[in-house]
Amino acid sequence: MNFGLSDEQEMIVSNVRSFVENEIYPHEAEVERTGEVPAEIAQEIKRKVIDLGFYASNFPESVGGPGLSHLEFALVERELGRGAMALTHFFGRPQNILMACEGEQVDRYLMPAVRGERMDALAMTEPDAGSDVRGMKCTATRDGGDWVINGSKHFISGAEHADFFIVFVATGVDDTPRGPKKRITCFLVDRDTRGFEVARGYNSVSHRGYKNCNLYFDDCRLPDAQVLGEVDGGFAVMNEWLYATRITVATMSVGRARRVFDHALHYAAERQQFGQPIAKFQGVGFQIADMITEIDAADLLTLSSAWRLDQGLPANREIASAKLYASEMLARVTDAALQIHGGMGLMDELPIERFWRDARVERIWDGTSEIQRHIISRELFRPLGA
Repeated sequence: MNFGLSDEQEMIVSNVRSFVENEIYPHEAEVERTGEVPAEIAQEIKRKVIDLGFYASNFPESVGGPGLSHLEFALVERELGRGAMALTHFFGRPQNILMACEGEQVDRYLMPAVRGERMDALAMTEPDAGSDVRGMKCTATRDGGDWVINGSKHFISGAEHADFFIVFVATGVDDTPRGPKKRITCFLVDRDTRGFEVARGYNSVSHRGYKNCNLYFDDCRLPDAQVLGEVDGGFAVMNEWLYATRITVATMSVGRARRVFDHALHYAAERQQFGQPIAKFQGVGFQIADMITEIDAADLLTLSSAWRLDQGLPANREIASAKLYASEMLARVTDAALQIHGGMGLMDELPIERFWRDARVERIWDGTSEIQRHIISRELFRPLGA
């Protein structure tokens, strides 16, 4: 494996980092204070990303995307991790599950999403179905040739800006030796569909301004044309297109950790105690050394998993390892950075307490740390028949 980046990849990193520093950082304090992203700022970010040629950078050239490799897209996401998620959301990375669109769905959903004309949101989690996806209670039943959906979803990120939703719903139950097993189908649901409501969700301490919403379905009627993939084939669609999204959490954790580390490094070099910089004290210097070692390790682990996807190699375990290690690394790095800053680390005059709060959710969404450990151990034991 060549650990160096090509000139083109270096340019991607430079352009995205420059964009984040110039177009995202200046708005972070206002979003943190108000918990809102002004509409004009959101549209300005989206317009500039489109002009830059990076919108929908996770889509191939065949549908109008930049055609980046998995590794190159990971580099983009790593740099975006440096900025506030409420703002980088408008950098525009539609769910690549839309590549499963067929027929009229292509012109109605896929292409407008890639062009930035329509925004999507993914809806899977329910109050009683988080890690246990098959435990979902939101159901769709046949009625006169249509599907009628009833139930709810929660923790739906980006829903307040979405024009349509990619929703996973239970459409039947199979009896298996291990008990009932629900069949899942994926639907495309327009925001203004009758019987469908988007409501404000919960207030989170992580990523202020990047909101979650609740979705409610009350006899929401959809035709077969709204099925994405095959009926009862939701897991097949999910496994083909969504599992690699865990790399996003890993890469963004690395990017955010590097930004936090830079704050801690410079503070340690400048902060004076007992007549010398606190970097001179072994207790601080060793923390700095541990931080950069863990960041580099998470970076290499993450880029390696993306590289495996580009080579067509199995990567499920490697992606789970990257998500697990990078998200937990970010927690340790932000905590150490706050400790180095002392009392000031907890004050909102500095962004350290924000980084510390934001880091907590990374070990939960897109598959908890426990789920990642389950995936890793299962992949290791399965060939042994255990």
